[in-house]
Amino acid sequence: MSAAEHRVAALAKRTRFFRLVSLAALIALIALTLLWELAIAPLRPGGSWMALKALPLLFAVRGTAAGDTYTFRWALMLVLAYFAEGCVRFYSDAPPSSSCALAEIALAATFFSSAIAYIRSSAATRLEGARARRGPA
Repeated sequence: MSAAEHRVAALAKRTRFFRLVSLAALIALIALTLLWELAIAPLRPGGSWMALKALPLLFAVRGTAAGDTYTFRWALMLVLAYFAEGCVRFYSDAPPSSSCALAEIALAATFFSSAIAYIRSSAATRLEGARARRGPA
């Protein structure tokens, strides 16, 4: 294996890692959102319609699992709303809702940072792969 092929393989491995971390954070964020609004600390006893806020995140699961960079890009913008909601509810709600808000902040930040890392790593993998196919200059 040439040095270029070795770099491409290492970049591909790193890209896959960031995709899996992003996917895990996204699925955990969906689960947290549903549990928070239906069982842990619903706004009304018995659950609330706020659980529907998990719906937009569901649209991102398929593309994130497939590694679609377009999905990662729009999901980055979407997850900022969940981060902001977590910040607001962390300071305004009482426990256990504030604990859920802190977890939402952590998961949104994890998805955000790993998705950015995935997009950058994916671009680097494609570029390095093109260089490796072209051969020595």
